Amino acid sequence: MSGPDCAACGAAGRRDFLRVAALLFATLAGLGGSPALAESLPVRAARGRRGRRDEITYPLPAAEGVEIDKDQQVILVRYQHAIYAFALSCPHQNTALKWLERDARFQCPKHKSKYQPDGTFISGRATRGMDRYALRRAAETVVVNLDQLYEQDKDAAGWAAAKIVLE
Repeated sequence: MSGPDCAACGAAGRRDFLRVAALLFATLAGLGGSPALAESLPVRAARGRRGRRDEITYPLPAAEGVEIDKDQQVILVRYQHAIYAFALSCPHQNTALKWLERDARFQCPKHKSKYQPDGTFISGRATRGMDRYALRRAAETVVVNLDQLYEQDKDAAGWAAAKIVLE
């Protein structure tokens, strides 16, 4: 989503995006971090199972944390009695987001936009929260619809509803 204001900041191409995504995954897999935050929102690798059409199924996360599926470019988060599915890329210029375990938030490494674990925008160059996928619970799994992505500024109601509330 680069526009005239972003032309000078050097938007990354697909190859750069994939390189950054691979580096992000490697970094996330090797993160240490403070024990208190590591217990509350750890980061794990995820691998979804492709179902019909463009749906990916994941096991229902048993505890709070962040799961990254680098193959599908999906972030799955269980946070404060809810589950969210996000696009891996920052909504500002599609750079792969980074999970900062010590700060318990996401950040874009390119322009430093910051997001809460539920995808809410905190600060930076982005103008909206992280893009959320539609998802539903099916027994003990989470089904993410890769065809239905909600952008907070274009569909605030859809974006707010794109979560699974846990009892």
